[in-house]
Amino acid sequence: MEDRAAVSEKLSGSASGASGLLSFLGGYNVCHNACLLLIAGLSVVGISVQGMPLEFLQDYAVGLWFLALGLLGVTAYMYHSRKCVSKNMLAANSGLIIAAVPFKEIEFLQLGFWIVGFGIVGVAVYSYIKEKRIQSTQKKREEEKWCHTQTQ
Repeated sequence: MEDRAAVSEKLSGSASGASGLLSFLGGYNVCHNACLLLIAGLSVVGISVQGMPLEFLQDYAVGLWFLALGLLGVTAYMYHSRKCVSKNMLAANSGLIIAAVPFKEIEFLQLGFWIVGFGIVGVAVYSYIKEKRIQSTQKKREEEKWCHTQTQ
């Protein structure tokens, strides 16, 4: 039973990560910044690149976005059925997919999608950090309590 849970957890984690990665490729500005990051990274090691090395992905933006949406659906199913996925990770990936809507027909709404999507990502990151701080504080209290009871 534990092996099945471990495989399920790895599958859901991979699907969620792929969902976030593929939603990243859907938005033009984010994709543009990824190209600039790639160019800067290559220049650090002495390779000079001109233009946009990842521009070919723009032709596949809608397909990649739908793939990311499908993987988000799989991740959401895993979250609701087994609770083996972080709700913050699911929320952050949802926000990235909302921010990266690639359709030209609704391009006039893009700023709204960015605000909502990155707002969701911000709330998810804040919630994650808050949970980790609470867990850290609780762990320290338990350690102090345990150490205190052992010395008496």
